[in-house]
Amino acid sequence: MQIIEQFTDITPVNIVFSFLDVLLVWYVIYKLLTLIKGTKAVQLLKGIFVIIIARFATVIFGLDTLGWLLQEVIDWGFLAIIIIFTPEIRRALEQLGRGKIFQRSTSQLEDEQTRLIEAMKKSVSYMAKRRIGALISIENETGLTEYIETGIKLNAEITSELLINIFIPNTPLHDGAVIIQKDKIIAAACYLPLSESTFISKELGTRHRAAVGLSEVTDAITIVVSEETGAVSLTRNGNLYRNLTIEEFEAQLRKMWFGPQQDSEITSKWTWGGRKNG
Repeated sequence: MQIIEQFTDITPVNIVFSFLDVLLVWYVIYKLLTLIKGTKAVQLLKGIFVIIIARFATVIFGLDTLGWLLQEVIDWGFLAIIIIFTPEIRRALEQLGRGKIFQRSTSQLEDEQTRLIEAMKKSVSYMAKRRIGALISIENETGLTEYIETGIKLNAEITSELLINIFIPNTPLHDGAVIIQKDKIIAAACYLPLSESTFISKELGTRHRAAVGLSEVTDAITIVVSEETGAVSLTRNGNLYRNLTIEEFEAQLRKMWFGPQQDSEITSKWTWGGRKNG
């Protein structure tokens, strides 16, 4: 009877508040997970799950001694966590006091995007001034696995120093394209498909043809630094943006990589898709 009365007492208002309660709990859990993402706390969390699963297994299989040992670990583990992660807990409480704890994931994303753009800008600027040829493709929705397999796997963090080092002439990886997935240099010395279009200017070399060729069959962004002139170009969706200044390159790359999906054209530049001359 008591259970029946509890159900009869449920009103639409109670249902709405219960639903909001669940949503808030999930939101807090989600934000806490994004807060610890990429930190050593993630590995600790995995370890805790392993211990808890092992504890349930000891109950099922009747492993009393091991079960007692794991229970002791669980009982004292939370105190150990507080001691080990005192700096992280203090930092989180400080952010909570400033009202920034739930804004951190967005700011982290923006900081990472800025870091990636700065790394690309610095490396391209360095290579353009010294006329070091470069070909860098950034994967989007269309996978580039078949091209990655033609190169040397790296799976390295994106830094300007590494990108510059890869394309230094006469080094083992300088010939071919670097392919980037998310925030990693996934491979170097990769072969890209060459465009067979007759509309591409004769003055453009193999790197530009490879960049345009990849943009014709995928939605990847490709950066080209000319070995002959040091000119910087970008390709995407069959469009080739030539002779960009470093400022134009930075703005265009940011829009292509992290901005709206549609390309914003630079009208003063030669565009392969529309065949503009300038």
